[in-house]
Amino acid sequence: MADTVVLEVQARNRVGTNAARQLRKTGFVPGVIYGHEEQTVPLAVPGDALNKAIRHGVRVYDVKLDSKTEKVLLRDVHWDPFGHDILHVDFYRVGADEKITIEVRVELRGSAPGVTAGTGVLVQPIHNLTVECLLISIPESIRVLIGELQLNQSIHVRDLKLPEGVVVKNDPDAIIVQVSPKVEEEAAAAGPTAEQAEPEIIGKAKEEGEEAAE
Repeated sequence: MADTVVLEVQARNRVGTNAARQLRKTGFVPGVIYGHEEQTVPLAVPGDALNKAIRHGVRVYDVKLDSKTEKVLLRDVHWDPFGHDILHVDFYRVGADEKITIEVRVELRGSAPGVTAGTGVLVQPIHNLTVECLLISIPESIRVLIGELQLNQSIHVRDLKLPEGVVVKNDPDAIIVQVSPKVEEEAAAAGPTAEQAEPEIIGKAKEEGEEAAE
């Protein structure tokens, strides 16, 4: 299950661009909490705690405002153009027994024999999977074991061993990772083709013909 972090936030009475800029100068990040047909509440979130949690991939938070604590899902983060500072954050109210749909990263584990043998290259078309599960069951990642993956072998979505209660919504036939032959390197090592060698043969025949004519 993904970690849960407690954030002690404050109510934000002023909204707008100038107010948000002034708030960020004090070390807080402007944000909102919404969902479950309840009122949207503007928040001032402690910047250091939020930044640290996001950098560690935390998705689920307990937001404490005054004496009330709500469990929320990190729904959206707005960064500055350089990706350094958080400009705004959106939290969505959820219940611990509520099923949600969320993206979870794929984590490859092990070394593929088809790659370590020097004959293949690892190709990973899918880096994130869409899963459905309870909030309390959100996995930090979906681990894919590649320790037995040989040349020309693939691991599909249908091959995954998932945590209990987690359902992947992606196409079951979609390839997550595969070991493909090093086609380009083999082609380069094969040298020139017959078509590439043909001009030299023609030129040689022409020289011999010219000598015969002389």
